[in-house]
Amino acid sequence: MLVKNNVELLSPAGDLNCVKAAVQNGADAIYLGASSFSARASAANFTLDELKEVINYAHIRNVKIHLALNTLIKNNEFEEAVSIAEKAYELGVDAIIVQDLGLASILISSFPKLPIHASTQMTAHKLEDVSVLERLGIKRVVLARETSISEIEYICRNSNIEIETFIHGALCISYSGQCLFSSMVGGRSANRGKCAQACRLPYGLLQDDKLIDSGYLLSPRDLCGLDFIPALIDAGVKSFKIEGRLKSPEYVATVTRIYRKYIDLYLSSEKYEIDLKDRKDLLQVFNRGNFSFGHLDKEPNLNLVCKEKQNNMGIYIGNVANYNGKKGHVTLNLNDILTLGDSITFENEPTKYRVSELMFQDKNIPFACDNQIITIR
Repeated sequence: MLVKNNVELLSPAGDLNCVKAAVQNGADAIYLGASSFSARASAANFTLDELKEVINYAHIRNVKIHLALNTLIKNNEFEEAVSIAEKAYELGVDAIIVQDLGLASILISSFPKLPIHASTQMTAHKLEDVSVLERLGIKRVVLARETSISEIEYICRNSNIEIETFIHGALCISYSGQCLFSSMVGGRSANRGKCAQACRLPYGLLQDDKLIDSGYLLSPRDLCGLDFIPALIDAGVKSFKIEGRLKSPEYVATVTRIYRKYIDLYLSSEKYEIDLKDRKDLLQVFNRGNFSFGHLDKEPNLNLVCKEKQNNMGIYIGNVANYNGKKGHVTLNLNDILTLGDSITFENEPTKYRVSELMFQDKNIPFACDNQIITIR
């Protein structure tokens, strides 16, 4: 008989509004960065005073806080990094996520009651990696995003350590944490929290000095793992991680809400079916040319890269039927719902427009449905 163990839903937070969005939409735990040594240095992150407020807010609501100190640490920075960890421990943080093995070793020996998690940037993607970290005293391993579901299952079955996997969000074109591209072209180290996202830039592909392809050739589509939740739970995964410490509170709320729904659905032993509206909500909040399954499947992912656009594409809502340049009116044949205040873009145009007026048969309306012909301004 298969026993379905409870799993943790771990949501990202770059500021206090994201923390609240995660808590109110069903997160079991939240991961966030301090003002130093965070792999997302450009996020707002949290001072120690703010961290105290966040921990109190979360713990009252039975939600855990994981602090990311997940950059490589220089010799002259160890004292500061350990000091931040010590203060976070005193404030009641539930775990610390670490990339640097030296820092992990010091924290394990100094704070034996504080769970230390191995960051995905340690690139643990096979049983031998996980076994070494387990012997070191690591409590949990965040597997590299390049690990397939069969490898994840094998690791879970043959280790006695908590396993965490990414379930949704942005992917790196290289092995997690091993990219030096940002440092080479931008002078900014991804392993120091300052990734320049060189993979999101346009490139040309040459063969014998002849251009054979161009576009965002190194920009992966985001991962959507809804279809893999049952198999990952059965495999023994302890925690499902949502990427997005640079994303908005709306993103955090939407993704957390939907993954909470489907984790609970499978654990309840009800029929596991995914509502198309939930898929669309995920696409609308953020997607790069639709989603992919990342590296979870056993088969190679031939749909990993979206070369047409490197940022959020939203959802397709319809075709332009007419444009009145004098009035600034655009007539659309709608294929989806459009609401006053929505932001839209047009194909091959970089500018984003906000719908300030929405009309149907010359009457102003608050929203329009699919299959309607409407005018916007």
